[in-house]
Amino acid sequence: MTIRHYNLYRYSIPVDSQLILRDRFLKRREGLLVRIQCQDNEGWGEIAPLPGFSEESLEMAEIQATQWLADWDEARTRNEKLSLDGLYPSVAFGLSCALAELKGKLNAEGNYHTTPLCYGDPDELYEELAHLSGEKVAKIKVGMYEANRDGLIADMFLEAIPELQLRLDANRRWSLEKALLFAAKIKQAHRARIQFLEEPCKTPELSREFAAQTGIAIAWDESLREPDFQLKKEPYLAAVVIKPTLIGSLERCIELIKKAHTLGLKAVVSSSIESSLGLTQLARMAQQYTPNVTPGLDTLDLMTYQVLRPWKGSRLPLIDLDSELITRII
Repeated sequence: MTIRHYNLYRYSIPVDSQLILRDRFLKRREGLLVRIQCQDNEGWGEIAPLPGFSEESLEMAEIQATQWLADWDEARTRNEKLSLDGLYPSVAFGLSCALAELKGKLNAEGNYHTTPLCYGDPDELYEELAHLSGEKVAKIKVGMYEANRDGLIADMFLEAIPELQLRLDANRRWSLEKALLFAAKIKQAHRARIQFLEEPCKTPELSREFAAQTGIAIAWDESLREPDFQLKKEPYLAAVVIKPTLIGSLERCIELIKKAHTLGLKAVVSSSIESSLGLTQLARMAQQYTPNVTPGLDTLDLMTYQVLRPWKGSRLPLIDLDSELITRII
């Protein structure tokens, strides 16, 4: 009989005190680390519901993951495979990564290129872009301040750095009127260098109307997670932003990527502020399934520590299972 072992750990690490998610401060990032072993092979995964975005709490995820692991161990007596269907998205993703590592299905090579976040100084961004290989792309979070201010800043970056392409994310914060105020500050000649604006308006219908009126490309993010949403080719739709912790299993994410590619859309693997363990797995996933696209994995600097596995080039201290910030559950 095949011998199986599993462990579940909980981590809690401080994050940047200025990090705001859905209008609340996130002072610590907490999640679960799962290890499964079968004979001489092992796999790791991270289960880290994102407060304000995930449907499940960390406590709910822990209960479900604990039960699944027990069932997985029991299934060996019947020589059965245990499905991930019906699990919370974060649980399904973390467990699927552990299984993929166990079976050697997640390639070792990762895409560690990141899209730097733009703030107020084009010179600082220009210096950062100068050291990037591949496409010169950066990201701006919009929608937290006045729409016309956001438009002025985006246009300033596009004016100052002619080779720059921008990804913008509004998180559905704008009404159509405010989104159009933003667009009014973007020169017509610069709009084609906006790769996409994620979910500019409160509903997909209003976002479509915004794109039709402005010619600015849009991307779906939150819409992908709505139960009745069907991904299809649409005017001005350029990309889908795939956040596996919020979507589900590795297999579900791969299906979405393949569907996007079939429709001629860019698929961007993006983080939900996972630890370095989860981020390195997302980088590997991005390299394997979206090799020519810079992923959105630029969140590690929000952390004060790395967890178990280092991110390439990061100088943050690395903690292991002996750290007081990691607690063994099972």
